[in-house]
Amino acid sequence: MEYTNKVLDHFRNPRNVGELEDANAVGKVGSPSCGDKMEMYLKIEEGIIKEAKFMTFGCAAAISSSSVATELLKGMRVEEALQLTNQRVVEELGGLPEAKIHCSVMVEEAVQAALEDYEQRKKQEII
Repeated sequence: MEYTNKVLDHFRNPRNVGELEDANAVGKVGSPSCGDKMEMYLKIEEGIIKEAKFMTFGCAAAISSSSVATELLKGMRVEEALQLTNQRVVEELGGLPEAKIHCSVMVEEAVQAALEDYEQRKKQEII
């Protein structure tokens, strides 16, 4: 299985790893088929993602997909982040082996879950 240099770089030197203590958006997903687990933490202020971190238990593709996603997310408006697809993550990494595409799908799901969490928290603040 061949990985691109960018995948290997993000795997060996992942960016933005760790929990974000003051996150106001948290998405947690897992894939029973491969055992990967992913947590995405976002700090959103005035509709803009100021900080993004992740914790991923998984293979090189899962870790590198998470890492590159956090770089893409920083500075994005929530509306833009809602449009982040696994294809964009794969393109940013220069490709993933077909058998590892599900890792980028998990990233998309984790981001969506975090943004749903953010919306729920906003609604609770209003109440």
